[in-house]
Amino acid sequence: MSHVAAAIAARKKAGSGALIGYLPVGFPDLETSIEAAVALAENGVDVIEMGLPYSDPVMDGTVIQKATQSALADGFRVAHGFEAVAAITARVDVPILVMTYWNPVLQYGVDKFSDQLLAAGGAGLIIPDLIPDEAHEWLIESERTGLDRVFLAAPSSTDVRLKQAVDKSRGFVYAVSTMGITGARNDVDMAARVLVARLRKVGATSACVGLGISSAAQVREVLEYADGAIVGSSLVTALAEGGVPGLARAAADLATGTKLA
Repeated sequence: MSHVAAAIAARKKAGSGALIGYLPVGFPDLETSIEAAVALAENGVDVIEMGLPYSDPVMDGTVIQKATQSALADGFRVAHGFEAVAAITARVDVPILVMTYWNPVLQYGVDKFSDQLLAAGGAGLIIPDLIPDEAHEWLIESERTGLDRVFLAAPSSTDVRLKQAVDKSRGFVYAVSTMGITGARNDVDMAARVLVARLRKVGATSACVGLGISSAAQVREVLEYADGAIVGSSLVTALAEGGVPGLARAAADLATGTKLA
């Protein structure tokens, strides 16, 4: 069982579900982004997503776009992502998935990227703009290295597409709760519940919901039917406004949503 799958399974065995937190590498600077990720691990986050800043973040909302553009302006390079992962995994035993668009991986070299992520202690990749039937190179490299591969499933996906995502994912399937870009919303879309049910029907044993979760109550709601709740924009906002201490408080609050009643 992969590190990510094991972390989620442990939460499920305890009768709850996992809290997955996203932060961009290099925001507000590289060292602080490392400290921020460690703070997530120390305050109840079970799996960490570290996003690689990219010049054309088509799926990211304004909060994350602003943070990643800041990191790029500050000189972020892909190699900094491996540096951050290595620094974080040296301090905490929480699996780290790197979220990146496909083009940076392709330009870097899929084999080289995979080897360096593995060497840094990373658990795998989430690639939001890559679908399973176009992921031949990544599937080969993930098999060779044992890295997890997390594919996305959306409410608009056909059952055939959902089955592909389930069959090719390792770690979990990323269920996109609403159509469009990321960002905190007051209500987690009912489409998420329907989507997870559809994923279960085609064989999913680990489905985590993301896009729009911003409170402990929403985490708790999602974990009634999903295996994990993914939080991004609200954590980035907490870091931007309150630094690492503010982020730690936000993570700890969100983690209360995973507690059994």
